[in-house]
This record gives sequence, structure tokens and C-alpha cells, in this order.
Amino acid sequence: MVKNLQDTTTLHNGVKMPWFGLGVFLVEEGPELENAVKTAIKNGYRSIDTAAIYGNEEGVGRGIRQGMEEAGISREELFITSKVWNADLGYEATIAAYETSLSKLGLEYLDLYLIHWPVAGKFKDAWRALETIYKEGRVKSIGVSNFLIHQLEELMKDAEIKPMVDQMEHHPRLTQKELQAFCKENGIQFEAWSPLMQGQLLDNVDLKEIGDKYGKSIAQVILRWNLQNGVVTIPKSTKEHRIIENASIFDFELTREDMERIDGLDQNLRVGPDPDNFDF
Repeated sequence: MVKNLQDTTTLHNGVKMPWFGLGVFLVEEGPELENAVKTAIKNGYRSIDTAAIYGNEEGVGRGIRQGMEEAGISREELFITSKVWNADLGYEATIAAYETSLSKLGLEYLDLYLIHWPVAGKFKDAWRALETIYKEGRVKSIGVSNFLIHQLEELMKDAEIKPMVDQMEHHPRLTQKELQAFCKENGIQFEAWSPLMQGQLLDNVDLKEIGDKYGKSIAQVILRWNLQNGVVTIPKSTKEHRIIENASIFDFELTREDMERIDGLDQNLRVGPDPDNFDF
């Protein structure tokens, strides 16, 4: 059982990845972003997830440096993720994109670098680039985002190294149990983006009833459900009280009945694009 905010899962290459982190999707450059990252680190978070397309890597980097200084921790204690955007998928372009992300973040390496979307005809060359960066010891681990089973199978047909992580939209309305099972069978860590369905579940009656039993919010119930399912999760927030609240999920445990009730909310419903049908 995950017991605290800094507990980790071990990826198939031996790297330890925190179960819980901060996402910064749609948080623009500026003081709010920097404060969110700094505040998360101050309150015990050790994982920060960004992406090139978010346009906020520089601010995330500043927040990381401020957070490390204030918390008195070293870079090695943090787990930083970014992602290569679709326009940069290609062997040379992906390597260059990695350099750009490092430069903007002000870091010497990333703990995890992901292919953001499975663009057909392009993701294999990008994966070769990630393998090169990894073999050179310049990134700790590599993975993908938004890859469904058939895309993972296609990638692994030619890959020398299988992905360590698959980061997917995942919440009680989109549980993707088959994909989770496939990842588990293949030693790929499943990670949730948009675990709170961009706020759309925060008035759900079933989740409220479960939360009331434990004196917990709906958000805390969902994030606890993630962890008990073996899913790494990275909720987004910029407000200190919410950053603290989201992580206050290690003092209760959902019953099997609770877990099954939450699973039963699945409607295969997305708030983001379908990985089989996107155009960007």
C-alpha cells in the first residue's frame, strides 16, 4: 500500500517514480505557476509533470529551483517529466526537442521523457531518438503518453527498449481496464492525466457518499482510488490549500466495495482527444 506522498513505484529499468505528483497543464507562465511548483515541493511533492506544448517549461524550471532551495533538497530527490510535441516527432527533431526542453527547464537531465501523442508514421522514429538519449545516460527513463494497446504493440515490435510509462487520460468515467491490464502484463507503469476529469466529477453523488464515509472530498476519493489501483497520478492545482488537500490521501483506505462502486462509474467517456482520432 502507498503510505506517503514520497512513496515510489519501481519502473522496469529500476528507476523509482513517485506515485503522486503535480501536473501543470494549462497553467501559464508567471508567478502563479512558479508558486504552484514551489508550493508543491515545499509540501512534500517530489514529482512535477510538464510538456513542451504547455509553453511553461521555463516557469516550471524557476519553480523547481525556488522549491529546492526553500525545501533544502537536491535535484536527485525530484522526478521531473516532460514530453515531445507532435511537430517534433522524428529522430533528429526529437533529440533537438529534448535539448530545448532541458534548456528551458534549466536542468541537466529529465527523469522521464514521453512521446506526447502517437502520431502514425512518426512515433517510431521519435522512439529511436528516446532510446538513443536513454542509452547515452541523458534521461533516466522514457515512455509514451496517449498510446492505446495497438499503438504500444506497434511500437514494441521494433523497439529495443519498451516504454517504462504510458500516461493516459484516466478517471472514474474512463477506467481503461484492458489497457491497464496490458501495461501491467508488459511491465509498463500506467499513469493518469486528468484524474479529476477536469472537475466534471466533483458533484458526483456516488463519490460524495463514499467521501462522506471517510470525511474526505470527492477529489481525495478519486486520487486514493488511483493509488489503490496501482496508477500513478498527477492532479493539477495552483492553489496551496488544494495542493495540500489533494495529497492528504494517505490516512484512509477504500474498501473493495468502494473500489468496485467507483469502477462502475465507467462510461468510456473522454474529456480529451481520442488517441485513435486526433488532428494536431
